[in-house]
Amino acid sequence: MIVCSCNVISDHDVRNAVNAADDLPRSPKQVYDCLGCSAECGRCARTIKTIIDDALGACAKSCGAGCPHSVAAAEPHAHAEFALAAS
Repeated sequence: MIVCSCNVISDHDVRNAVNAADDLPRSPKQVYDCLGCSAECGRCARTIKTIIDDALGACAKSCGAGCPHSVAAAEPHAHAEFALAAS
């Protein structure tokens, strides 16, 4: 099913991006980056976030900083990206 009409991204594309990425995408922006595009109208962001959460499963919601699926594990990289973009 197409979840982003602007970029013609399917739910399968989102799941593949989440499962194939070395650094697990936790946000729609990170998924767009993995797929080599960017958000246009933004209507799909909520759906993409739901697919990400579903693809990462229960582990992503409950595991600690040592797990690559955890939010805590993804945060340092997000700050590093911001620092690189700011310089």
